[in-house]
Amino acid sequence: MHFGNVLLTASTVVLAVAAPSVEKKKRANKFKWFGVNESGAEFGNTAIPGQLNKDYIWPPSSTIDTLVGKGLNAFRIPIMMERLIPTSMTSTSLNATYQSGLTTYVNYITSKGAYAIIDPHNFGRYYSNVISDYAGFKAWWTTVAKLYKDNDKVIFDCNNEPHDMGSSDTGKLMQACIDGVRAAGATSQYIFVEGTSYSGAWTWTTSSGNDKMLVGLTDPQDKIIYEMHQYLDTDGSGTSATCVSSTIGSERVKAATAWLKANGKKGILGEFAGGDNAVCKSAITDLLKYMGSNNDVWMGALWWGGGPWWGNYIYAMEPPSGSCYTSILPLMLPLM
Repeated sequence: MHFGNVLLTASTVVLAVAAPSVEKKKRANKFKWFGVNESGAEFGNTAIPGQLNKDYIWPPSSTIDTLVGKGLNAFRIPIMMERLIPTSMTSTSLNATYQSGLTTYVNYITSKGAYAIIDPHNFGRYYSNVISDYAGFKAWWTTVAKLYKDNDKVIFDCNNEPHDMGSSDTGKLMQACIDGVRAAGATSQYIFVEGTSYSGAWTWTTSSGNDKMLVGLTDPQDKIIYEMHQYLDTDGSGTSATCVSSTIGSERVKAATAWLKANGKKGILGEFAGGDNAVCKSAITDLLKYMGSNNDVWMGALWWGGGPWWGNYIYAMEPPSGSCYTSILPLMLPLM
């Protein structure tokens, strides 16, 4: 999602109340992971460290209960690097309030048998500066991964949607993340790596250069998953409820699928969405059916976006009344 700053606060949005938990349904197992991005902790990103429940929130645990009850099993948690470690990337001094909130939320998700994906939602930046200090980035990840090294239901997502990175090498940045996580003694967890150009699937093998930049990443545990994002609107930015066509989903991931197969890699759509309308519903169905037929390389997909502070957002997946929760989730359940 190509938002530069998320400035929502509790006073400017409508809070949704999550539905009660329901009995967990058996998953169809087409994908290893299927779930939702649960936003809130990355909001108010100009307020550092920010005030809980004013500048940012942790989404309600009752939402996890509801979605796990529907059969979903993966929840991506966008956070801010600067809120968790405020002074520098090499510091080991954490913001106790923010770290406690993150750990409580992570532990709740994993206690339900689901995966918690920790996502520094920083677009390849720290305090708005493009990250080119690979050693510092590695150190940040070592500090964070140590907190969760014994929880194999945690997944580390290196950094959300790097873009316009200048002379910084996104491949080296992702490798630093992998090295930092493993240096922490976190050996059982998957690591999601992202590419530049907002990690778009549709540009993975063309203008972004991600196909060449990231193909050589290494992990002694062999648990790298290539995270791509794909929206279905005209410019692929995820800012419109209008989808290009009913087949745009499969069309935009075909080249990336071929790349994954040719190089023996595994991938996930870490963000995808479309509007609540007939064309988008067909496009989402087309996308998931195509990915399901290629689930030797596609490990799953995560809808953008959940969280109660979105209000009347075009892609709202928040129980009980988000438009995509009521209208699009039911059509996706048989496909996951």
